[in-house]
Amino acid sequence: MTARPNAALTVDLVVLTVRADELQVLLVRRGIPPFEGAWALPGGFVGAEETLLAAAGRELEEETGFGPEQVHVEQVGTYGDPGRDPRGRVVTVVHLALLPDPGVPRAGTDAAEADWRPVRGVESGAVPLAFDHARLLADALERARAKLEYSPLATAFCPPEFTVADLRRVYETVWGVPLDPRNFHRKVTAAPGFVEATGRTRTERGRPAQLFRRGDARVLHPPLVRERPAAGGDGG
Repeated sequence: MTARPNAALTVDLVVLTVRADELQVLLVRRGIPPFEGAWALPGGFVGAEETLLAAAGRELEEETGFGPEQVHVEQVGTYGDPGRDPRGRVVTVVHLALLPDPGVPRAGTDAAEADWRPVRGVESGAVPLAFDHARLLADALERARAKLEYSPLATAFCPPEFTVADLRRVYETVWGVPLDPRNFHRKVTAAPGFVEATGRTRTERGRPAQLFRRGDARVLHPPLVRERPAAGGDGG
């Protein structure tokens, strides 16, 4: 008979926002071992009486001031490789959180520092992450980028009212490719339930721009097909 293993349960969060026209991820500098002083995703152990969503919400609110009822939060996956944590067998459930720029983060109880970092720098390895958090981040990023194609998820990065140009900049930032403004406007306004007009406008570049809010659609039809960056760059 195989002995029952002892395993701890944690939640980790990939918290994404758009700041300064860049996709950024919330990182914390660990204040305790293991990996003391290294950057990591925010997270922590699940309390005995907590649900997974409650634990993720607690960690999110500690770092950003936003609760799960205010932003988009969803599970990405469960990770439990035996060697992923030097403290022993630790299984983590990763959550993806998307929100408008919340401003300066505050470090939680086990963190020495919290900061927003451009995703491109973390993806390139310029900002190494503790544990297996680079893999966790990569999986969550692909989830977010893919869901922008077939769901209204991009509106989670926007304030309650936004222009189509605001929404286009979210897509361009998350996907990393420029989009044709006229085609994008046509596709967004033609997708049933994606956005709805508020009847208000905002001045942009000296002209009134119509303001929208998120509609009630859960799935975009037709989807917005993701455009991949051209291979080989511009060729000089």
